Amino acid sequence: MKTLLFIVGCFDEIHLGLHLKDAADQLGLRPECFDTRLASSSPYWKRQFFWRLRGRRPPKLREFSHSVAQRCKELRPQSIISTGLAPLDRQSLEEIASYGTRTLNFLTDDPFNPLNRAPWFLKALPTYDCVFSPRRANISDLEGAGCSDVRYLRFGYSPQSHFAQRETDQALPDSEAPDIVFVGGGDRDRSPYMTALAEAGLNLGLYGGGWNRFPRLRAHWRGFANAEAARKAVTSAKIAPCLVRRANRDGHCMRTFEVPAIGTCMIVEDTEDHREIFGLEGRAVLYFNSPQDLVEKSRWLLEEEEKRRNLAEKAHELIVSGGHTYLDRLKTILQEGSGPGWIGSR
Repeated sequence: MKTLLFIVGCFDEIHLGLHLKDAADQLGLRPECFDTRLASSSPYWKRQFFWRLRGRRPPKLREFSHSVAQRCKELRPQSIISTGLAPLDRQSLEEIASYGTRTLNFLTDDPFNPLNRAPWFLKALPTYDCVFSPRRANISDLEGAGCSDVRYLRFGYSPQSHFAQRETDQALPDSEAPDIVFVGGGDRDRSPYMTALAEAGLNLGLYGGGWNRFPRLRAHWRGFANAEAARKAVTSAKIAPCLVRRANRDGHCMRTFEVPAIGTCMIVEDTEDHREIFGLEGRAVLYFNSPQDLVEKSRWLLEEEEKRRNLAEKAHELIVSGGHTYLDRLKTILQEGSGPGWIGSR
């Protein structure tokens, strides 16, 4: 059977690469997958040298890019989808395109974020046939950088990864379950919100990197969480706040869809994207605009069990019945990025 699709990404359960692979498997596409971590498989000192002094360049960028291009030459897939700042250089993308393969990117991070900005990637980016961005804020920048076809596409959720773990042997014991849980990176602009919850005396659990940098939050940090640990924590919590990543200019984030798919009550940062997804306040979520707003609404919800349950059920129904799975997202990518009738051609 001809290989129709290549996917370049990270394939553990918390990353988009695996979610797209699962979706492609459901479509019967049997994708060939390339793990981006191979491009960085070098000693620590070498990774740091290339990161700090070579423009955030993976040490094996050329080697990895060439290997993907060679497989495209051998198998001639119809499309290749890369995720985020995938280690494919401009030369290899041009070579891949010469074989008649459509080059597509789901841009999970903002490449203009100073923390992500990599000259080699910005040079390669305009080579893609189509770039999908989950943030409207950088679309004009992408077009200005030379991308010929840029489209807005939201994040989603994977039913295989984002579901409630309510069985007694899978959920956290009541004595360990935080009332409020946040799963995500400990960004500096997020810390005032979590600090406000902690200083209000609320039972807070933080999962993800960076939270131990903040003295007032160390006692609430529970370390890194794999997909199963995150499911347990979110399932067991009463409330899960949703904060976007401001350095990425996000209007929504992965947790926007993952938390309601799991089925926990959400308080979400008030953004245009969130309003479009969830509608008026009180329909499916509550919105917050400041740390104190988050504290006040969290306190209220912790006392209102029936309201929490109602909001959680409404948000869950809205997301799981709204065409927000990564299978839906993959269909959009293939239909819009690879031309009409692509899926039906298999």
